[in-house]
Amino acid sequence: MAENHEHGKMDITEQEKTFEGFVKASIWVAGVAIGILVFLAIFNS
Repeated sequence: MAENHEHGKMDITEQEKTFEGFVKASIWVAGVAIGILVFLAIFNS
């Protein structure tokens, strides 16, 4: 079965879309977390 595999021939468009969504979600979560920390630092004095 392994001898039929050719490197670079697999369709990875779904994996690329999933990874792009993961990166976007991670950026949003990080931004929201930083925003919450800034809010707490300003108003928790």
